[in-house]
Amino acid sequence: MLMPIMLIAMLFYFLMVLPEKRKRADVSRMQQNLKKNDRIVTIGGILGIVVNTQAGSGKITIRVDETNNTRLEILRSSVARVLNDEKSETADVL
Repeated sequence: MLMPIMLIAMLFYFLMVLPEKRKRADVSRMQQNLKKNDRIVTIGGILGIVVNTQAGSGKITIRVDETNNTRLEILRSSVARVLNDEKSETADVL
């Protein structure tokens, strides 16, 4: 009677918990490896270019407007992803 419950618990761990743990680690690593001139998208949907990062700091500065040089200071944890090139950006939108 105990064997089916243990099997279900192991299956739950390998299918649900482990992939989520890996995903969280990947996002954390991406946020820690941000560098100047990276194109990013925040969790709020703001597109910007990283202007200033400080190692060990929880904040970064991004430029959101080229013409007025408008900058925002955001939390490093609010970065959803880094955009690499035009192809990946348009593929994500479609």
